[in-house]
Amino acid sequence: MGAAACAVVSAAPAWAGLGGAPTYPSAPRMPGIRTMTAANGVAASYTVTTATLANGTVIHEYLDSAGTVFAVSWRGPRVGSLETLLGNYFPAWQKGLAEARAARGGGHGPVSMHGPDLAVESGGHMGALTGRAWLPKALPQGMSADQIQ
Repeated sequence: MGAAACAVVSAAPAWAGLGGAPTYPSAPRMPGIRTMTAANGVAASYTVTTATLANGTVIHEYLDSAGTVFAVSWRGPRVGSLETLLGNYFPAWQKGLAEARAARGGGHGPVSMHGPDLAVESGGHMGALTGRAWLPKALPQGMSADQIQ
């Protein structure tokens, strides 16, 4: 992680991240609460906060009606601190990442892990990284992972 990104992340208070309070509580909220209607006719309501790190990476945090982060996504030249974004789920991500890399014989590249408690997809290339993480059991009723962007 670059020095500028470290400065932004380290200047932020230690928040819960995925499964807890927003990592960037002072980040602007996108206009209003989003309500999406799924194919089954059920509406899902959630709020999205957006933070832009000093390095240009954009972080979206998806909050349920109680203000708990159930999903995050990132897009930019560098990934923010996944330890901060994933909170208590970071050790599960590390384990999943190690297993995925071992299964393909090492190296770097896109990684996907989908479990009952945590799903993470990360990819891209140097200078243009993307990813998203979510708690499958915490998605609002009527919302699919495809809506996390």
